[in-house]
Amino acid sequence: MSKKKPLILVTNDDGITAPGIRHLISIMKELGDVVVVAPDSPQSGMGHAITINDNLYCDPVKLKETEDHEEYSCSGTPADCVKIATQEILKRKPDLCVSGINHGSNSSINVIYSGTMSAAVEAGTEGIPAIGFSLLDYSLTADFEPTTKFVKAITKRVLEEGMPTGMVLNVNFPKLTEKQIKGIKICRQAKAHWVEEFDKRTNPQGRDYYWLTGKFVNEDEGEDTDEWALENGYVSVVPVQFDLTAHHYIKELNTWSLND
Repeated sequence: MSKKKPLILVTNDDGITAPGIRHLISIMKELGDVVVVAPDSPQSGMGHAITINDNLYCDPVKLKETEDHEEYSCSGTPADCVKIATQEILKRKPDLCVSGINHGSNSSINVIYSGTMSAAVEAGTEGIPAIGFSLLDYSLTADFEPTTKFVKAITKRVLEEGMPTGMVLNVNFPKLTEKQIKGIKICRQAKAHWVEEFDKRTNPQGRDYYWLTGKFVNEDEGEDTDEWALENGYVSVVPVQFDLTAHHYIKELNTWSLND
């Protein structure tokens, strides 16, 4: 009796037609049975937003390239896509959820803004092993081929080993050729932040509006961080937990006598 293929849910935040997800789908089809549920338009920077005050639509996508698997275009956020996939579309719980490949890095502090990673985290909250993949190239003409070998290797190991409850992987690729990439580094999230500014402008009707700008500042000099790995030619893999409790500070808070 042949072993049942793993069921893999594929999603992203750049939209169902983005080159990154099309490349990820092609890789996943070699590893299991694929179902795609992804946003019908770009949802970058949405974080873990969900749709609660609007209708949510999810329509089948029928294209020549989808003849061997199912695809659905969702009007909601990346987290919505995972929710509706697991609750309404999939006939059984998927063995894995992969999100991406994102156009642009989701390393360091960017993980909290990322729709790509929020989709993976949403899957994780439902007990599904999950991986978010991102490439440090924001161009829609980005070359995703150099990621192929590493995506396969990481995905295969997660399918074989599983993931601890409450944890997902955040994987980021440098903008390099496959030969230039030195390997994979298991990392921690770098301590960094955005120095943000709002560019105030006026529209033709005379109404003021604001455009967010800023620069990324890495404060971390450690050589075990995702930022260091990317700057030095490695694929970074960071295990991310969605329990945000600062456990180390509970003892200190208990000294505050808040009930007095």
